[in-house]
Amino acid sequence: MTSQVSSPAGQADEADEALAGEQRALGAGHASSGDKEVRRLDRVIIRFAGDSGDGMQLTGDRFTSETASFGNDLSTLPNFPAEIRAPAGTLPGVSSFQLHFADHDILTPGDAPNVLVAMNPAALRANIADVPRGAEIIVNTDEFTKRPMAKVGYDSNPLEDGSLDGYSVHPVPLTTLTIEALKEFGLSRKEAERSKNMFALGLLSWMYHRPTENTEAFLRAKFAKKPQIAEANVAAFRAGWNFGETTEDFAVSYEVAPATRAFPAGTYRNISGNLALSYGLIAASRQADLPLYLGSYPITPASDILHELSKHKNFGVRTFQAEDEIAGIGAALGAAFGGSLAVTTTSGPGVALKSETIGLAVSLELPLVIVDIQRGGPSTGLPTKTEQADLLQAMYGRNGEAPVPVVAPRTPADCFDAALDAARIALTYRTPVFLLSDGYLANGSEPWKIPEPDELPDLRAQFATGPNHTLADGTEVFWPYKRDEQTLARPWAVPGTPGLEHRIGGIEKQDGTGNISYDPANHDHMVRTRQAKIDNIAVPDVEADDPDGARTLVLGWGSTYGPITAAVRRLRTEGHPIAQAHLRHLNPFPHNLGEVLARYDKVIVPEMNLGQLATLVRAKYLVDARSHTQVNGMPFKAEQLATALKEAIDA
Repeated sequence: MTSQVSSPAGQADEADEALAGEQRALGAGHASSGDKEVRRLDRVIIRFAGDSGDGMQLTGDRFTSETASFGNDLSTLPNFPAEIRAPAGTLPGVSSFQLHFADHDILTPGDAPNVLVAMNPAALRANIADVPRGAEIIVNTDEFTKRPMAKVGYDSNPLEDGSLDGYSVHPVPLTTLTIEALKEFGLSRKEAERSKNMFALGLLSWMYHRPTENTEAFLRAKFAKKPQIAEANVAAFRAGWNFGETTEDFAVSYEVAPATRAFPAGTYRNISGNLALSYGLIAASRQADLPLYLGSYPITPASDILHELSKHKNFGVRTFQAEDEIAGIGAALGAAFGGSLAVTTTSGPGVALKSETIGLAVSLELPLVIVDIQRGGPSTGLPTKTEQADLLQAMYGRNGEAPVPVVAPRTPADCFDAALDAARIALTYRTPVFLLSDGYLANGSEPWKIPEPDELPDLRAQFATGPNHTLADGTEVFWPYKRDEQTLARPWAVPGTPGLEHRIGGIEKQDGTGNISYDPANHDHMVRTRQAKIDNIAVPDVEADDPDGARTLVLGWGSTYGPITAAVRRLRTEGHPIAQAHLRHLNPFPHNLGEVLARYDKVIVPEMNLGQLATLVRAKYLVDARSHTQVNGMPFKAEQLATALKEAIDA
């Protein structure tokens, strides 16, 4: 889904983000359309919630796509159980999708929903604590019967006992209305009930003036092999729209204007982190003029990359779904030896299994991109929840001195650029590279400005084509570990090139020749050389955003960028001076990081772990970096983070 924005670049007032989660009228406040009042808002946060089989992710995704095509800025937070079909009607089985969209630039999916769509009692109970008083709640009354309510601990009906009096509750018999709308299709009751999510989507699309044509086209394409089901879903969608238009319970609809001030002119599309990362890898292979090879084993939340790349054979992409994690990275490393841009994708448990082969890649000094979509751990942990707890594993999770560069994207769209950056480092310095995304970025989405091809970096690597060393007797030979003076990268020789036969492997090599060597001095030299190669990788300096000469710096990495930036904006709006810096490169750190940290009296590091970056910063720069941590499987909320940062400033 793409949309063209032709307005000049602009940024929303920093005070806007300070009001995230508030529903404010703009200008005159409202207009009228027929008999229904139309109220104008600058932002809305909607959460769809129901059983994992109710189609909440599909519903949220379609609403997001239409919102993107309309031109709003947006940010999403899918949240679902790890089970393929979690127990129906239970709290652990609730699936939700939160969407924050606005007429200006936004940074997070929002702290609290303005509208909750609850498909059953479990969805209401699991989410009501996040809903502020005065917000709107749309409930499927058909599900509020004695047994479903008792299953989640309701002793009385919350729709009748006054417990929701502080909210604007809209009771809607979604199931009954959907079945009634689909009578003509001759479906069973169970089949018809499955379309109630489309009825809800139609109602919300009317409520917020979302386009409808693309959703109808999507449904017809998705169920092309079952045209009756396709038309039934379209009918349910239209019935939901018409219900909003005609019922007296919804007297007000809302408009959120396109975010024309938030974007530079260009063509945009809505994109998730995993999709952006996939496109970034494809772009990197094209810019490097190399085939892309993915050796992978399915694992949540990284599997979408394998699914996406398998669709692009026309771009020279080859995907191999291996029998296990070790085979996946082994195949990828073999492809790197053969001259491909090689990638392996996984999550934390898979990194543990791949660690020996990553160490082998360090010894072989071959380019390999290792994509780790982090999730909650340890062990199997929380497969569908987010965490940033693999940083120390990426840095040190191998035997011996085996340094590996680490790159981390900060937003879903930034995953595209991070993939290009990781490929640049791998190809230029002949090294495996970690790309640390996480579940929040992988499944979340935002608008992405589609770049022009001439804006992409040139990543072409030079293969060795002939001898590179002359022996004392004048004989010309090929030395596989003779290094580039600037990058310390060894030559990349494609197997089968005449005269370039050479030996590589996991046993220590003699510098230059590549012959097996157990010499202590040579091993010391090789270890220090491999470390120096990583230390000298060219990465941009880190920039501190500090308009007020603050004494406190907030240092972040990866997906904490949005919540940190939103919290910093709030504090500045309230008059608190605070600086912010965010790291893309975690190994090596930017060369000026120590100088930046030394400017501040306090350094606060918010992380979704127990303080891993703070530990690294304290050890390397001897600064009193203080951690603010969270490991509940969810991203930081801007309001809570702002409160913690203010306490740190005042301490």
